[in-house]
Amino acid sequence: MVIWLCGLSASGKTTIGSALSELLREEGRSLVFLDGDVLRDIWQDNLGYTVEARRFNASRISHLCRMLDRQGINVVAAVLYPFPEWMAWNRKNFSQYFEVFLDVPMSVLEDRDPKGLYASARKGETRNVVGVDIPFSPPKNPDMVIENGVPLTSPTELARRIQENLPRG
Repeated sequence: MVIWLCGLSASGKTTIGSALSELLREEGRSLVFLDGDVLRDIWQDNLGYTVEARRFNASRISHLCRMLDRQGINVVAAVLYPFPEWMAWNRKNFSQYFEVFLDVPMSVLEDRDPKGLYASARKGETRNVVGVDIPFSPPKNPDMVIENGVPLTSPTELARRIQENLPRG
């Protein structure tokens, strides 16, 4: 099974994904946690953040997930993913796919902004920021929507909600 956490930067993908991974490991599941930022660092190819670069990155992450899925390894993927066509590809190519959209208002994301990404984009210092100068298309039919705005719910509690809603079998 591939559990896909998507949402804009600062929506909580990495933190919730990490908490979910721990809960699923406690169940005894064979699991790999993939984080989009960590994968970029591992690949060390300075891919960039243009729409074309993001599309290429989306493709390689999905293909990596498919390879793991075919070997019976569960995946929790925490990836921004602004491309509906790749979300559809995921749904068609994984043995089981569970998509979770972390829905957070832009005002909350900009208040959190741990990397200073939104502030830098608003000042014109950074380009190619999804949600600012690259449009973000929320998933059309996610399996679950988590509103992770205000008040803030603990990542472990949100991970438990996801865990409880996963298909069994």
